[in-house]
Amino acid sequence: MTNQPTQQQWGSRLGVILAVAGSAVGLGNFLRFPGNAAENGGGAFMIPYFLALVLVGIPIGWAEWAMGRYGGRKGFHSAPGILGVWCQGAWGRYAGVLGVLIPLGVYFYYVLIESWCLYYFWKYCTGGIGLDASTSVADVQVPKTHAFFNDVVGSAEHGALFSNGFHPVLVAFAITVVLNVLFVYRGLSKGIETVCKYAMPVMAVLGIVILVRVLTLDAPAGTNGQSVNDGLGFLWNPDFEKLGNFKTWVAATGQIFFSLSVGFGVIINYASYMKKKDDVVLSGLTASATNEFFEVVLGGLITVTASVVFVGVLLTSQATGGSMSLGFKTLPMVFAQMPGGNFFGAAFFLILFLAAITSSLSMLQPSKAFFEEALGIDKVKSTTLVTVWGLAGNFFVLWYSKGLTALDTIDFWVGSVFIMMVAAVQIVAFGWIFGLKRGIAEAHEGAQLHIPKIFQFVIKYVAPVYLLVIMVGFFLTYLPDKVKDDGAVEAGYWSKVMSDGDTQRTWLFLLVTIAGLVAITAIGAKRWRAQGLDLDGQHPAKD
Repeated sequence: MTNQPTQQQWGSRLGVILAVAGSAVGLGNFLRFPGNAAENGGGAFMIPYFLALVLVGIPIGWAEWAMGRYGGRKGFHSAPGILGVWCQGAWGRYAGVLGVLIPLGVYFYYVLIESWCLYYFWKYCTGGIGLDASTSVADVQVPKTHAFFNDVVGSAEHGALFSNGFHPVLVAFAITVVLNVLFVYRGLSKGIETVCKYAMPVMAVLGIVILVRVLTLDAPAGTNGQSVNDGLGFLWNPDFEKLGNFKTWVAATGQIFFSLSVGFGVIINYASYMKKKDDVVLSGLTASATNEFFEVVLGGLITVTASVVFVGVLLTSQATGGSMSLGFKTLPMVFAQMPGGNFFGAAFFLILFLAAITSSLSMLQPSKAFFEEALGIDKVKSTTLVTVWGLAGNFFVLWYSKGLTALDTIDFWVGSVFIMMVAAVQIVAFGWIFGLKRGIAEAHEGAQLHIPKIFQFVIKYVAPVYLLVIMVGFFLTYLPDKVKDDGAVEAGYWSKVMSDGDTQRTWLFLLVTIAGLVAITAIGAKRWRAQGLDLDGQHPAKD
C-alpha cells in the first residue's frame, strides 16, 4: 500500500542527480564557503573541510540516498515517515521532524538572501551600486558597500524595509517567492527537474568565464591588493596553528553538511521517488562531486582570490562578519576596479540567484511532501500550506531585521546544528538499528558502483564517533560562559539568549514551528497506521 497523494517520479536519473546537485549548489558554495574559509584561516580550513567530506559527508550521503529510496517503496516520502521505518519506532518519526524543520526553517531566510542576489543583479544591469574606482578602497569604498548592503537588508532597525514606503528589494522578494511557488507547484519532473537542467549548465558556464577573468587579474595601482598567487596561497597554504582552534573544525563540518544538503531532509525526500533499481551509490557520488566543483573550484577560487587581489589578505579575513560578507560587501569593490566590472558583477549575482533558486526549490519540496502524506491532501493544498508557512517565516525575518539577529540565529541553529543532529540519527539508524549489512545491501540494489569496504567501516564506526566529538566540542565551545586569562568573563550562548530579546523571539518562533510539525506528524502516524503502512521497517518493502 502506498500514499496516493504523493505518487511522483523523476523524468530521468540525470534529472534527479541535477536536482540533488541543484539543492546542494547554492549560496553555501558561493557565499558561505568563501566566508568560512577566509574567517578560519584559508588553507587551515581546507584540512578539516576535506576530512569532513570524506569521513561524514559522502558516507552519510550514501546512507541517506539508500534510506530515501527504501522509504519510498514503503510509501513514505518525508523524513518523519522514512526515519520511523529505519529507526524502527516512533522516536525516529519525531526525530525526523527536524528533517522537515531544517529545509522549511532555512527557507525562512534563504529566500530573502535570494532576493538580495536578484536585486544586486538588477543594480549591476542598470549601472552598478555607485562605486568609483578612483576612490580609496579603505576610506570610501568599504563604508559605501557596507552602507548599501545594510540598506538592502534593513539592518538598522526592525521593519526598516517597510518604513517610508516599500524598499525596492521587496519587489525582488515578491518575484523570488512567486518563482519558487510556481516551480514547486509544477512538481518534480516539470518543475524542479526542468529548472535544474537549465540552470546548472548556465551557472557552470558563467562561473568558468568569471574564474578565468579572476585568475588573470592584476591589482590596480594604489590598492591594498596582492597577486593572484597570493590569493591562491591564502586558500591552499595552511596555517597549522589555526587547526588548534576547535571553531575551525566545527565550521568545516557544518559547511560540508550545509553544502551537500546531507541531514537536510532533501536527499531523503528526493531519493524516495526513485525506482528500486536506480543506482543511488553512483548518483550520490556524482551529486557530491558536482557540488564540490561549484564550491571549491568556482565559489572559493572566484570569491577568495578576487578579494585578496584587490583588498589584500587582511581585509579579506576581517570582512567576513557573516557568511555573505565577501559576496555582498567585498566583491562589489572588486567589480568596481575591474574593466567591464558591471558585466562581471551582473554575471556573478546572476549565478548566485540561479544557485539560490535551485536550492530553495528543494527546501519547499520536503515540506510539501510531508503535508501531503501526513494530512492526505492534494498538491494544490499542500503547496498553499507550505507557501503560507514559508511566507510567515519570511516576513518574520524581514520585519525583525535589526542587526540580522533573527536571520543569523535561524541560520546558526537550523542551518548548522540541527543538520548535524539529523545526520547523526541517520547514520546510527543505517549502521546500527537497521543494520549495516542490510543497509549496504539496499544501497547496492541496482548499483553499478559498490561502496568500498573501507567506507562501510567509516559508516558504522568512524562517522558516528566523528559527529559525537564535533557536537560535544561544539556545545562546550559555544554554550557556557568562559573566563579569559585576564579574569574577564566572556558570555556564552545561553547567557546571550537570556539577555537578548531578538534571540528569544526567534527561538519562540522556531519552537512554535516545531510544535506544529510534531502535531502534524502525530496526525500522520494515525493515518499511516490506518492505511496499513509499515511504520517500523520490520517487514519486507513493497515494490
